Amino acid sequence: MPSHPELTYPGDAAIAAAMNRTLTALTGVFGALGDGEHTLNLVAERTDDAFVTGRTDLSIGTEPIRLAVLDEDEFCALRALLVFALEGSTMRSAVLIATTAAEPNPRACGWAIRGGWLHPMDTAEFQTAVMSCPTDDAAPHVVCHATVLHHPHVPTEERS
Repeated sequence: MPSHPELTYPGDAAIAAAMNRTLTALTGVFGALGDGEHTLNLVAERTDDAFVTGRTDLSIGTEPIRLAVLDEDEFCALRALLVFALEGSTMRSAVLIATTAAEPNPRACGWAIRGGWLHPMDTAEFQTAVMSCPTDDAAPHVVCHATVLHHPHVPTEERS
């Protein structure tokens, strides 16, 4: 018997559905963040008790619409982690933290991944999650409430 639980392959259909949700979710996150320089950190605990992280830096503009990523490999890795977090069978828990470079203090907000979607984090949940994300500067973050993201398969009155 292995000393760690085995990860089970979720299947092609489940991964494809999670990839579609990931693209929809990232579109919502980018829209919620708006213009500026942003860092996304994803921290997840797998079902085999391992922790995995992803980080990417990006720049968003809305006039005209533009998305620039600093390192495409980092972005692809974060996107892949988000796919598996949204699919859920190999991840026990996950959070996505976004920080925005702003003067005089950077802003931060976060989403917990539950039930195959991103849900805005409450303040206590957010503070716990932020402690696990690396920071490049000493400036304190202004905590902002994350936007509720449109889930394409959930009626408006059921969103949280």
